[in-house]
Amino acid sequence: MKFIKKITFIILFLSLNVNAFGAVSGFVDSKQVNQNIPMAIAFNPSGTKMFVVGMSQNKIYEFDLTTGFDVSTATKNSNECSFIGLGDDVVDINFNSDGTKLFLVDQGQDGAPETIEEFDLSTAYDVSSCTHVEEHFAGDFVGLVGIEFNTDGTKLFIYNTAGADSIKQYSLNSPYNLSNITLQKQSTGTSDKTFSTIESQPMGFTFSSDGSKLFITGTKKDKVQEFNLSTPFDLSSVSRTSAYDISNEIVAVGGISFSNDGLKMFVLDSNLNAANKDVNEYDLSCGFGVIKCIDPTANKDDVASAESQSEAAKKLIQHTTYPVLNRMEWLRRNSNRLNLTNQNIKFQFNNEILNSLTEELIPLYFSSNNSSDLNQNSSWSFWSEGTISIGKIGDTSNSSSKDINTSAITFGADKRSEDNIMRGIALRFGSDDVDVGDLGSALDMSSFSLTFYESKPKGGERFTDHLLGLSFINSDLLNNSGSISTDGERYGEQLYGSLSLRDTFSKNKLNFTPKIKINYGITHFGEYTETGAAGLNLKFDDQYIGNFTSSIGASLDNTYEFKAGSLIPYFDFEYYADMSPSSQQKFSYESDGSAYTFKNINNATHNIIGGIGFDLISNNGLTLMTKYTRDQAKDIKNDNFVIALDYKNSQKSFYSMSFQDSFAKLSHNKELDSLRINLDSHYELFKNNPDYGVNIMISNIK
Repeated sequence: MKFIKKITFIILFLSLNVNAFGAVSGFVDSKQVNQNIPMAIAFNPSGTKMFVVGMSQNKIYEFDLTTGFDVSTATKNSNECSFIGLGDDVVDINFNSDGTKLFLVDQGQDGAPETIEEFDLSTAYDVSSCTHVEEHFAGDFVGLVGIEFNTDGTKLFIYNTAGADSIKQYSLNSPYNLSNITLQKQSTGTSDKTFSTIESQPMGFTFSSDGSKLFITGTKKDKVQEFNLSTPFDLSSVSRTSAYDISNEIVAVGGISFSNDGLKMFVLDSNLNAANKDVNEYDLSCGFGVIKCIDPTANKDDVASAESQSEAAKKLIQHTTYPVLNRMEWLRRNSNRLNLTNQNIKFQFNNEILNSLTEELIPLYFSSNNSSDLNQNSSWSFWSEGTISIGKIGDTSNSSSKDINTSAITFGADKRSEDNIMRGIALRFGSDDVDVGDLGSALDMSSFSLTFYESKPKGGERFTDHLLGLSFINSDLLNNSGSISTDGERYGEQLYGSLSLRDTFSKNKLNFTPKIKINYGITHFGEYTETGAAGLNLKFDDQYIGNFTSSIGASLDNTYEFKAGSLIPYFDFEYYADMSPSSQQKFSYESDGSAYTFKNINNATHNIIGGIGFDLISNNGLTLMTKYTRDQAKDIKNDNFVIALDYKNSQKSFYSMSFQDSFAKLSHNKELDSLRINLDSHYELFKNNPDYGVNIMISNIK
């Protein structure tokens, strides 16, 4: 009895493991088609139209499906594409990405050359509107099996059985244009990839939507052969997974096709017997998982997407702290010019916790005598800084390239206490757009950051600058394979801080300031599940990302006095080392729970940063600070452009800034003679098409 229990346990264990790796769930249904010898099958993107073509029929038949990719609901309509005289033994059919072009693969008959025939369709996926355009490769191949394109039509694959059964790979100068193509050699130096030892009588082939899998069918073994491609749509490195036996349902295996999400597989029976001329439908437990589910950890775009989230979290700390550090440096650089005026900075949140923060903590933070009173006659300075950052990270052997664009605006308020300590608070609204790879995957991250900062003198011209802050993050993620995409929304929080020490050595008006700095922080991203493609949707667990960087650098500035004001040009140089710990991201397929992990997500780098800019201080109270920074590391670069404004106003002028729900509001009130001028503006945050407006009101002062 114990022996039987052990055997039962082993069988259950093995069956669970098979399901974890994905497999065909089973045969679902079949649909009879009235082609003489059906050879190829295709669908429109939604699966509501099915197209079948075969030998000795000279027509493409079109079927309507009331339920997408359910062949039991298929009904033949009257639409047909007749190609009499252009094709005799057609073995494959292919559409371009929008269904306005059609390609037929003809094996020829009675000595006629084998060709690829191109047609235009005036109505997308309506074969009755087909018009012949051109004939390609006449006589160049023997024993054609079929053709396939990659998702954007810039690569063509031709399978033929001349000599050794092989697939040739071509690059196209323009999508789906076969008039000028280039044969690509494999890493072995050959111009094709041979599969004759696996299937000696191939009948059809296709790729998964992301190009990471290749499938071949044939009548010799009556199986669906599955292969993994280490690089999507690149046959240089192909490894066979295994094969799925379909001989129980099919007499003579023909062409193969999949639904867009890969949860349905369709294989034709090309037997001469009229009873077996049908399309067979199979369910898969995960997208394109005939034998195994697609492994996202081997997909360069998926790896790059996970890396981009980690990189964006770390860059957020850098981009949030820099404006505040710039401000503190500016304050010390121009400390003898400070003449702060009476301004009312009002922070108002439509959130009880944040309101409590503004009513209790902020007054206490700014008070030099631990009083919660905000004296309107105290010296305040209001500042803002806008930043644009453009960067690129090159591709590696494991991940795709990333183009990074960051834009942000920071509002701040600070004042100087009697002991010469500068204290302030800053609010930053940022947006990071990261384009991953070449197929359209992307990360769009919006963030709101609240930072408290302090600059303390340590004797002479030596200062310590310290800041602490909190960020709230909202990310929209798009995973695009070219023909199908999934998307998700993810929320996160971030705690961060920075500590720097600097000392200034001066001679006349030339200042040299060496400095050291440490940035630290931790980011939490919540779990989320992708939507858009049931068989390919991934479920991601919570993720924690640590950040620790140290840097050493120096700045050089000089002051030039003019009649209208002063100009202070400066130069920054900094080296920093990213010593952050590695993180990992656990995730699984939503469809069957197959689990994976992106391990050792570590963007540790050694960077050199150079910056050049100037302060322009006019005598009328307007100050302009501009700066260009290049952040350079191996295979990584970021260009940052900064514009900052500081305006000292009169006693009869004040600013008001508030944040309610998703709106940011900024008001400027000014008294001029007997008039009161109120200028109000609002901007809706975190929206693709934000609501914004400006109002002005002028009234008499009684």
